[in-house]
Amino acid sequence: MATIEIDSESGFCFGVVTAIHKAEEELEKSGQLYCLGDIVHNSNEVERLQSKGLQTITHDELQQLHDVTVLLRAHGEPPETYRTAERNGITVIDATCPVVLQLQRRIHARYNELQPDGRHPQIVIYGKKGHAEVNGLVGQTDGHAIVVESIDELGRIDFTRDIYLYSQTTKSLQGFAAMVDEISRRRQAGFEYFDTICRQVANRIPRIREFARSHDLILFVCGSKSSNGKILYEECRQANPTSYQISSACEISPSWLAGKENIGICGATSTPRWLMEQVRQAAAGMLGQ
Repeated sequence: MATIEIDSESGFCFGVVTAIHKAEEELEKSGQLYCLGDIVHNSNEVERLQSKGLQTITHDELQQLHDVTVLLRAHGEPPETYRTAERNGITVIDATCPVVLQLQRRIHARYNELQPDGRHPQIVIYGKKGHAEVNGLVGQTDGHAIVVESIDELGRIDFTRDIYLYSQTTKSLQGFAAMVDEISRRRQAGFEYFDTICRQVANRIPRIREFARSHDLILFVCGSKSSNGKILYEECRQANPTSYQISSACEISPSWLAGKENIGICGATSTPRWLMEQVRQAAAGMLGQ
């Protein structure tokens, strides 16, 4: 009989747990709550909360709302969102992750330290363009921060000026280190960098590598929008080529399970525990257990 194990350290990070807890508290009281963007990058969890009364809105829709309650998710928001809420009489439930909030404040403070030539410092953010967290960070600089996703994009930086490098909290330590090395090589002025990667997320990489290597087959559960999921799944795949990324139990192919004695199930920081449990039950059912 095959063993099927769920990684004990996979699942929601602290920031997501807090955001969902705040949403559930409000929904129990009022039965209705707006959330600016998906509360978590997992459609299954979003649908569960929608069934309780959570309504996901866009920034354009926020502009049209008045005198309602809106939850700001763990990713954080730019200052303009708070101004819109105040202008429209919106009650804000702020679930910004403390790690993200601290990073926002650091970038805002640095940006407002004018340089001797009267210009704002050159802020560079290693992150994914358009990601909710990154949009919030760029907003701390009135939209002037330079976002780079890879070394190929470093040409957008003015290397004759001082550079201040920060990172999206969910990026990889390895990628950030490579960015630091390349900027150090090219710089023609001052360069300061700040490792602002969340350790709760970063520390999952060595754990998930170990977990993947110790199983015959890995079922990695995450939503298609999860940046963290893409990183962790790639770590799984490198550690164990017999790894499959799925968003729900219905995507499991019985052929994957054939002959496997030790099956591991893990996921991203946006993957709910109940969803991994559903995957475990489905796999057990296919194996007749």
